[in-house]
Amino acid sequence: MEGGRVEIKGHEEREIKRADEKMRSEHLEHKSLVESSREGRQLDGERGRREEMRTRGLDESGSPNLDGGRRDKRRRGEHGRKGSEGSLDEGEIGDCKGKSRRGRERSGKRGDADKRRDDEGRDRKDRHESHYEDDENAEQQMDRNVDHKNRKTRRELVDGDLRSRKETVRDERMEEIQGSKEKEKDREVEEDAKSHKASSLVEANPAGDVANLGRTGGIYVPPFKLAWMMREVEDKSSVEYQRLTWDALRKSINGLVNKVNSTNIKNIIPELFGENLIRGRGLFCRSCMKSQMASPGFTDVFAALVAVVHTKFPEVGDLFLRRIALHFRRAYRRNDKPQLLAAVKFIAHLVNQQVAHELLALEVLTILLDYPTDDSVEVAVGFVTECGSMLQDLSPRGLHGIFERFRGILHEGEIDKRVQFLIEGLFAIRKAKFQGYPAVRPELDLVELKDQLTHEIDLDDDDIDPETSLDIFKLDPMFLENEKRYEELKKSILSEESEDEGGSDVGSEDDEEEDEEEDEEEEHKMQIKDQTETNLVNLRRTIYLTIMSSVDFEEAGHKLLKIKLEPGQEMELCVMLLECCSQERTYLRYYGLLGQRFCMLNKVYQDNFEKCFVQQYSMIHRLETNKLRNVAKFFAHLLGTDALSWLVLAYIRLTEEDTTSSSRIFIKILFQELSEQLGIRLLNERLNDPTMQESFESIFPKDNPRNTRFAINFFTSIGLGGITENLREYLKSMPRLIMQQQKVASESEGDSASDSDSLSGLGSESESDSSSSDGSDKEVWRRKKRRRD
Repeated sequence: MEGGRVEIKGHEEREIKRADEKMRSEHLEHKSLVESSREGRQLDGERGRREEMRTRGLDESGSPNLDGGRRDKRRRGEHGRKGSEGSLDEGEIGDCKGKSRRGRERSGKRGDADKRRDDEGRDRKDRHESHYEDDENAEQQMDRNVDHKNRKTRRELVDGDLRSRKETVRDERMEEIQGSKEKEKDREVEEDAKSHKASSLVEANPAGDVANLGRTGGIYVPPFKLAWMMREVEDKSSVEYQRLTWDALRKSINGLVNKVNSTNIKNIIPELFGENLIRGRGLFCRSCMKSQMASPGFTDVFAALVAVVHTKFPEVGDLFLRRIALHFRRAYRRNDKPQLLAAVKFIAHLVNQQVAHELLALEVLTILLDYPTDDSVEVAVGFVTECGSMLQDLSPRGLHGIFERFRGILHEGEIDKRVQFLIEGLFAIRKAKFQGYPAVRPELDLVELKDQLTHEIDLDDDDIDPETSLDIFKLDPMFLENEKRYEELKKSILSEESEDEGGSDVGSEDDEEEDEEEDEEEEHKMQIKDQTETNLVNLRRTIYLTIMSSVDFEEAGHKLLKIKLEPGQEMELCVMLLECCSQERTYLRYYGLLGQRFCMLNKVYQDNFEKCFVQQYSMIHRLETNKLRNVAKFFAHLLGTDALSWLVLAYIRLTEEDTTSSSRIFIKILFQELSEQLGIRLLNERLNDPTMQESFESIFPKDNPRNTRFAINFFTSIGLGGITENLREYLKSMPRLIMQQQKVASESEGDSASDSDSLSGLGSESESDSSSSDGSDKEVWRRKKRRRD
């Protein structure tokens, strides 16, 4: 076998060398074509020149060839002498004629060969010159094509730059026109605010005393110092004290709004009601809008906060709605997409909280889709995604009209592909009934239906007043009275909330107790068990489809981990993985890696795979050869990567009586795969580990010489005789051990003669077995022969 492998290997090496030499010779021939053609030309020229000079009687330098003349004269003289001596006879004349004829034939053949060689050289030269000319023509054509493409792309880039520049110039002009209009409006608003501020300052300080405008002067003052300054002021109705309280109110509202989130909103609301929201309603609205613009992800939280404040102070909600409507209108006119997205998202969540009427949402969508552009359609898609669930309940016909408009835009095909995909995704969300996009999250559903107030506002109304003067400090002549009134209102609001919370807590506790009692009663009444195992079949189907549809083992592992398994169902996953592996035509390493990942992940899967190993080995005779091979390679992979404990090998007992043909094939494939993965040296070290010898006693039995010989012969026949060295040494030393045991037995017991004879028989049997002769096998063969006779 080894000799055949060496011959095959040598044959392959010779073939490789031949191929290399052939390629090298072709390369050298191709490289020397030009040189050979040049040498051929030179040789032809020299040959022609020599023939011409020879006919003229000249040597290579061009001087007369005297030797040739002397040689001719000498020849003529010799012939003359011969003629004078005597005439030649007829035989000599015939020999001379034959020699001259053979010489002419040889010279003719040499001339033909030279001509043929010259013709072949010329043909080869012409052929290679034509090849070179074709290659040069092809390269020139490729260069022309590349130049043409480069010129074309350069022309396209220049045209695109010119087109983009024209578009940017047009957009900049439109923005300048719109910006100038908005600046005029903002200037008017600022002038109105300045006039209000000037009037308030004049009213507060008619004498023009600058010192009374406040001690802070617009500089940051720490809270403790601000409180000390407020205590220091004696007149609580003075301008200075009112300004200090105004600054404190602004800082407190900004801090509370910036801290709010979905988890602490119930704790922030009482603190917010502790501040004078009637006096600082402008500050509250401005702070909410700024915070939402900075953190659009918390829009639903700010909308829930506004909704709660709106139930107690409807004028605050009305003011906020007016300001957000003006903010939307201003952003739409300026084509300011970030501002527009923020405003639209806030309006959507105000509609979800039913602070704003659904007609406002439909009006916003109508404005956005009236003259559709990529940005306006994208904003409209985001708006419908946020509040579509609420519009489907409140105004299904209006929502249907909006979607018909989306469908028309999609059929027109004038917008970008990306926006078309957004519209198609919106239709898919609508088909799923806006699952994953609830109107209000459960933790933000803080307002009861009886307390909800809804405002209607028209975006086309030019008389919307944002009341920007509320953001500026103004002297309040009734300051102390208004503060006392708000204190009373605050107590009533906070007391109501505390009662509501207490009642809700008590009610929730009672409901929980009732639910627990009902559940217990239902459990005592009836316990239904599914004997059809429908859930188990569905689980196996899910696992099978997940395994077979995954691209690699990592994807399959992630998908299988997402399946919610009840305690005890991990075994089903291991069984299905093993079944899928056995059904394949050839073993796929995909299943071994997946099983290894689960064994490394959780000890439960490792224990289940050990149970599967025992179960499969006990029923190995039922499997076909292909399934048996796949199962053996699967467990070999787990053992080779230490994903499965080697203690499972203790279930294998390698004896002639305890094994079948199927089990021996299984053990053969298992150990061959382990030797390929680990190597024979590492496998031998692992099998000779002192801590694992108890588990390997069944595979390498030492209880009986016959079983020991069977194990040695088995591993030797499958090419793994190297792992039986210790077993061979034990078999050789077995007679000596038996003799020692015999001596100990003879000393301890007096009547052990029969036992010693049997032991000596065993010793002789082991010696004969060590020389590869099995007496028991011969006896079996003799018995069979007798039966045949």
